[in-house]
Amino acid sequence: MTSRKYLDTHPLYELTKYKGDPEKKKNSLSLTGAIRKHPYDEQKLLLITDPFSSDTEFFEFRIMDIAYVEEQPSIVSETGENLFMARIWVKKGSLGIQYHPFEVSDKLNFLKDSEVLHQAMTDKDD
Repeated sequence: MTSRKYLDTHPLYELTKYKGDPEKKKNSLSLTGAIRKHPYDEQKLLLITDPFSSDTEFFEFRIMDIAYVEEQPSIVSETGENLFMARIWVKKGSLGIQYHPFEVSDKLNFLKDSEVLHQAMTDKDD
């Protein structure tokens, strides 16, 4: 699934408006990015850091591990696409998965270095 597909899924705030308890932020770590529903597990969410960058990455967390959510200013792409951003606090001790796209070749080419990967991730027809 391309990163464009992740960006096109429904945002988390359509799932729930609950922000959490601000007191729980004390035992949590904050991350900022675009929140999206997980493509097939409704108990998880994706956080896409720096979504319009040439070197983006994804984090996957269980929704129950999110202690607090704070809305951040939306960002706008060069083409005028508006994207909801949020700062989330993930409970310390929680498990998450970090995804960093790369192209396999003689050396690893990450998104910022790989024209093939860049094309695959920005193609809207997939």
